[in-house]
Amino acid sequence: MAGTPGGNVPKSGKRPGSVPSSSGRQIDWFVVGAIVLVIVLIAGLLWYLVPKFLDNREAEGLKPQTVTGFVPSAQDPDPSTRIPGVTKVYYRAAQHVRADQRVAYDQSPPFGGPHDEVWATCTGIVYPDPLRSENAVHALEHGAVWIAYNPDTISDADRDTLEKKVSGEQFLFLSPYPGLDHPLSLQSWGHQLKLDSAGDPRVDQFITALRRNATPGVYRENPSEAAYPETQAACAAIPGAFDPSNPPPADQGEPGPDAVQMDGAGGIPASDENAGAGAPMPAG
Repeated sequence: MAGTPGGNVPKSGKRPGSVPSSSGRQIDWFVVGAIVLVIVLIAGLLWYLVPKFLDNREAEGLKPQTVTGFVPSAQDPDPSTRIPGVTKVYYRAAQHVRADQRVAYDQSPPFGGPHDEVWATCTGIVYPDPLRSENAVHALEHGAVWIAYNPDTISDADRDTLEKKVSGEQFLFLSPYPGLDHPLSLQSWGHQLKLDSAGDPRVDQFITALRRNATPGVYRENPSEAAYPETQAACAAIPGAFDPSNPPPADQGEPGPDAVQMDGAGGIPASDENAGAGAPMPAG
């Protein structure tokens, strides 16, 4: 309207905080500030999350991986027979020894035969010191895989790889084994694989094939048996029976003449385990 004061004055269209640019456009510093803030937040999140993602991915890459072609089945009860270097022996179960007894094991490290009444905790424990073999073998009877390494010949990198692979993994445990004739050795009940490198793909093949392999038909000597005798057993320690933070020390020196023999002579029959005791036989 012509008589309205200021009616012919054009509006500037400015917003508070806007500054004209050299091109005549208005710079909205509120929008610029918001964009900068978002960029800073995104950069901060990336700085925090990316290293964690990479660390987690690296750690997961070191965990045992299920290897296609080595998963047990009714048609393929023991895939470890296709892993080069695996030693297989049929051991009967149900023979215990007391805490003050030793076993004259036929293998080093042992992977079957008479064993202590108490098993070594096998819930992904990384033991810093050597274990008493009689406790470790009982854990194998429960379906665990025991990875042993020679502390004098294994590389720092390989030991670190094994520790990350085992830590927190059920039915796995790791310990040094002085005098081992290879840098590392994997044991499950009735099976063993000695290797020179923790990066060898046979490590995960062995674990896939034999950890908790409850499939019958593993041993031709007794086709009804699984790869390990106590298929319903757990790996957690019985309170007061075995302290994973302070386990029984490893035996020193050769077993004496009073050692329990591999046929169980001198041991304690275990009525709560699968029956049948005798000398081990090479398995097919």
